[in-house]
Amino acid sequence: MAEQEPVVRYERSGRTAVVTMNRPRYRNAQNSAMTYALDDAFYRACADDDVGAIVLTGAGDHFSAGHDIGSPGRDADVDFERRAGLWWGHVGKDGGESRFAREQEVYLGMCRRWREMPKPVIAGVRGACVAGGLMLAWVCDLIVAAEDAFFADPVVRMGIPGVEYFAHPWVLGPRAAKEMLFTGDRLDARRAREIGMVNRVVPRAELDAAALELAGQVAEMPRFGLALAKKAVNQAEDLMGRHSGLDSAFGLHHLAHAHNAEVGSDSLRGMDAKGMKRAAEESGR
Repeated sequence: MAEQEPVVRYERSGRTAVVTMNRPRYRNAQNSAMTYALDDAFYRACADDDVGAIVLTGAGDHFSAGHDIGSPGRDADVDFERRAGLWWGHVGKDGGESRFAREQEVYLGMCRRWREMPKPVIAGVRGACVAGGLMLAWVCDLIVAAEDAFFADPVVRMGIPGVEYFAHPWVLGPRAAKEMLFTGDRLDARRAREIGMVNRVVPRAELDAAALELAGQVAEMPRFGLALAKKAVNQAEDLMGRHSGLDSAFGLHHLAHAHNAEVGSDSLRGMDAKGMKRAAEESGR
């Protein structure tokens, strides 16, 4: 079913580009159309010499509920133009070859591409930031969270060891990462700030203004200096094993998909969006 509105909105506020995920009816669940619309928006912002910083946020009550695994706009079988790598397309392929090719492109590859944007990106997070939503926030350089924001990666309920862009140990620390994964519990905004994943926590009504204010302050710094500072920190993380760690975890992620498909009915262990919601409600978290 075609979207009635653009799945991503692009606006300017002074020297800040504001990129808004725009599927509020589905809590901004990420389909492939959104992935490539985000890439278009980020490319536009990075190519504009008048843009000094970028804010990524979500329309409605939530940042993002994660990958689209059940809305009418799910488009997993559509062959979009590939940009993150040279791996062949997933459409018309079978089994693990199809899953690996698609997720290498639209999830792991795109997140790596966006992490390397030369301009600073600030995530403004309200409400849910779950599973694939974490990946979108984690490619940002700074995170401003509303007091009602919560973060979770519950995909272990699917028998999968975590989302495709497995940055958990670097953004949370090993023990907090294990707690999030082992329990499926939500991490509230203040706890996320305590462990260093979030930079600032503000009242919900002040989120947009706070993200824009921080972006405006960042945008006043010299463009090339910002780009080099960002690259220096990213390189330091990669020297601590982030890049190779993502690759190894991605392999385990696909082992889990293959195992699910071999012993069950599908690669998600039968857990669609409703099933994941029901499991979370039954656990009381």
